Amino acid sequence: MTSLLGLDIGTTGCKAILFDSDGTLLAKASREYTVDFPHPLWAEQDLENVWRLAQESIREAIAVANVTEIAAIGLSVHGEAVTPVDKNGHPLRPTILGMDSRTGSQNDWLRERFGGEALFQRTGMVIHTVNTLPKLLWLKENEPEIWKSADKFLLVEDFLIQKMTGRAVISQCLASRTQMFNLNQGKWDDGILEALGLDSARLSLVQPSGTAVGTLSPQLVADFGLIHPPRVVTGGHDQACGAYGAGLTSPGLASVSTGTAEVVEVALPSPVVSQPLYEGDISVYNHVVPGLFLAMTLNHSGGMSLRWFRDGFCEPQMLQSAQANTDAYDLMLAGASTEPSGLLVMPHFSGRGTPTFDTASKAAILGLTFATTRTDLAKAILEGLTYELRLNLDLLKAGGVQIDVLRAIGGGAKSKFWLQLKADITGIPVVTPKITEAAGFGAALLAGVGAGIFPSVAEAAGRFLQFTDEYYPDPARHAAYTRQFELYRQVYPAVAPITHRL
Repeated sequence: MTSLLGLDIGTTGCKAILFDSDGTLLAKASREYTVDFPHPLWAEQDLENVWRLAQESIREAIAVANVTEIAAIGLSVHGEAVTPVDKNGHPLRPTILGMDSRTGSQNDWLRERFGGEALFQRTGMVIHTVNTLPKLLWLKENEPEIWKSADKFLLVEDFLIQKMTGRAVISQCLASRTQMFNLNQGKWDDGILEALGLDSARLSLVQPSGTAVGTLSPQLVADFGLIHPPRVVTGGHDQACGAYGAGLTSPGLASVSTGTAEVVEVALPSPVVSQPLYEGDISVYNHVVPGLFLAMTLNHSGGMSLRWFRDGFCEPQMLQSAQANTDAYDLMLAGASTEPSGLLVMPHFSGRGTPTFDTASKAAILGLTFATTRTDLAKAILEGLTYELRLNLDLLKAGGVQIDVLRAIGGGAKSKFWLQLKADITGIPVVTPKITEAAGFGAALLAGVGAGIFPSVAEAAGRFLQFTDEYYPDPARHAAYTRQFELYRQVYPAVAPITHRL
C-alpha cells in the first residue's frame, strides 16, 4: 500500500500525518513552538526552528508507521507570514507572522495608492495588517539593508519546499493570500509589484495545488530512513487544505476550522468580490480545488485564547493531564454547564478579525463575581469565541450566502462539548468528518494527486469523505444563547473605545 504524508504547519505547532492510499491514518506526530512578541503589535518566529521541529515530526511519524517508502509529501501551511532569505534559503531575519499588526502606516499608503475596494477587486484581500503586502512595505521602509540583500521573500510553503527540493515554488492558493496576486489573471499582479518596487523573480514560482515540484533531497531521504525519494507536492493555505479535507469540492459547502485561529470557509464558483463581502472584511482567494474560490471569515484568537487560559491559569489541570495522559482542556471544562455561563468574554486577544478587522481591540471579560469559577471562565471563553463565529455567519447570510450545515475540523473538532455549543449558539447543525485532521489529510490527498495516485483533486476528496457525529441545536438552549448573544453584540461598541486607549 502506498503511503502519503501531509505536513501541516500551523502558527504554534506542526503535525506530520501519514496515510495510506486508501485513506487509513498510519501515524502522526506533532511538535509545538513559540511565537515571539519582541515589541507591541509584533509577532515573529524562528522559521529554521519550525523546520527543525517539522523534521522531527516527520521522522517520528515514519518510525511509528514503520514505513520505508513514501510516494509524496504535501504541505498545508498558515498564510501571509513572510521571510526574507539569502541565496541559500537561509532567513535574514525572523519571520513576520500573519498575526503581526505593525503595518498600520503601510496600509494607509495602500489606501491612498490603490484604494481599499479597488485592491480588494484585484486581489480578493481587504486591506489589513494580516496581509503579506504591507509586511513587505514595512521591511522596505524599516530594514532597507535586508530588503536590498534578500534573494527572495518566501512564505512558509515555499520556504519548506525549497528546504526539501532546492526549488522555491508556492501554490496558487497560498500566493492568493498575499494581496499581491491577481485573482482574475491567476498570477502575481504586475501593477502591485511595480508600486512595491519588487521584481517577481524575488518571489516564488506559482503552481496549482497538487503539482509535483521535485523530489526530496538525498540528505533528507537518508535522514528520514527512506529507500526512495518521495515527490514534494504543492499544497496550500491550511484553511483551504482543511476545507478540502472536509470535502468542500463544490460551491456552497462550508466548514469551520478551530485551531490557533477560528475560520469559516465557504466554497464559491467564482471570485465573488462583492460589496457586502468587502464591507464585511471577508477575503476571497483561490481554493486548492481547481476552478473554485473560498470566502473566509477570521477570528485571530481562536483556540489560542483557550491555550492562553490553560497556560496561565490551569497549572493543576496541566499537571493532572500530564500524569494521567488526558486532555487538559477536557479537565478545564469538566462539569461545565450546558446553559449560558452568565459571563461575556470578548476574545480579542490579538485584535478583532471579521467583520471589523480592528487590530487595536483588546480582550475583555464582563460579569465576574466571587462565585465565578475557573470552569465558568473556560466555558465563557468558548462562548465568546462562538459568539464571534455567529457574528460572521450572520454576516455571510446577509451577503446572500446560505449555510445549512457546518463541517467542523481542526483541534476544536475534538471537543464534543464545544461542537454542541457551536450548534446551540449558531442554530446551525454541525457535523464532523471521520478525519478531523482535515488540513493534513487535504495535504496528503494533494500529494497523492501530484504523485499520480488520484486522477483529480475533486475525485480524491470525494473518495474518502465520511461523517461521524452530528450536533443539532437544542431549541431551548439556542433561545437562551440568542438572548446572551444580543447582549454580546453590545460589548464591542461599548468597550472598544476604552481598549483602544489602553
